[in-house]
Amino acid sequence: MPNLRNTSIYIFLGLVSLFLISCEGLPGGDARKNPPEPQKRVKKNIEEGRGFRLDSAIKGNKGKGGDFMFASANELWRASLDTIDFMPLSSVNYSGGIIITDWYSDGDNVDESVKISIRFLSNEVRADALNIKIFYKECNQDNICKVTQKKGDLVVELKKSILSKAAVYKKQNKDKNFKPYVMSTPGDG
Repeated sequence: MPNLRNTSIYIFLGLVSLFLISCEGLPGGDARKNPPEPQKRVKKNIEEGRGFRLDSAIKGNKGKGGDFMFASANELWRASLDTIDFMPLSSVNYSGGIIITDWYSDGDNVDESVKISIRFLSNEVRADALNIKIFYKECNQDNICKVTQKKGDLVVELKKSILSKAAVYKKQNKDKNFKPYVMSTPGDG
């Protein structure tokens, strides 16, 4: 029979490690953006949806599962899929952070088609969070095709479109999470 005490210690150390690792992604405090008073910081965090209220967590989840954040919560991901929704998708991997379309032709010229690859480098809505590649395939009458990567205006326009949609989604999400905070004082019952 394995030693129960050693097993308990390993489980405890594993849980502590997990909690410490999960704290790694927390943003640092910027004194210029955060008020120095604790009550005002709490109010700001809760209004922006970055905090939680224990009473609403207990009342709101009776008989329900928890709230889960899927790929639809990531503004860049949603904006990218919405921007290229007219194209067939070849590979989509949220955990890997990549979207690859299939070859697409608008029907006017079947000898030319385009393929787009969008790689996510960050979840933040900013220009360097996306790596977009566009490939063109041109085929001749003998069905011999040449594939080239194009850079330039189309990549810039695609990135601009995705970022502008993502900014709108982020604002909508922030507005949706805004809840006015009413601070209770000691003695309120």
